[in-house]
Amino acid sequence: MKGRPNIHQDKELVLKAQEIFWKKGYNATSLADLSNATGAGAGSLYNTFKGGKKQLFKEALQQRREELMSFKKTLGKTEQPITLIRNFFLALAAEDENAHQKGCIIANTVIEMAFIDDELQSEAIQILKETELLYTAVIAQEQEKGHIKSVLPAETLGKYLISFWCGINSLRRIYPEKETLKAQIELQLKILD
Repeated sequence: MKGRPNIHQDKELVLKAQEIFWKKGYNATSLADLSNATGAGAGSLYNTFKGGKKQLFKEALQQRREELMSFKKTLGKTEQPITLIRNFFLALAAEDENAHQKGCIIANTVIEMAFIDDELQSEAIQILKETELLYTAVIAQEQEKGHIKSVLPAETLGKYLISFWCGINSLRRIYPEKETLKAQIELQLKILD
């Protein structure tokens, strides 16, 4: 008898489920899709995630928040955080067609959940706002050091990067070519010179 999965197995389930949610969206993902993606039966999924599909999706969003916290730690350890932010955006251009078509699960959720599920939409919005605050703090520090010439307020630039993020995740579906994306990303990032 197998019993309840352990924390490590739960995390693997979340990552596998996240992949299918990312490709299909929350509403289009069925329980059968989740079972196929994770290898877990419906009963196991519901025993592990008492809130069902919605809880599993929330866990997938939380995993993205954990990635943000990891990036925040990395930014805090470097002497050139703006370079890391630039490289993060520029790395999008080199991703494959599948990644371009998926876009960003957080930005996708904000759009998909509008008028459908306020709780899930709010969770995704909060993650984007946390990212904005991270960018704002880094930009303010770099402006104080004279590493960014722009005199626009750090808050404005932080919001700009979130707007750019949401926009580039649409653009990469339209123009998935590496050179096109790279040129557009470099153009937008000039604001951080």
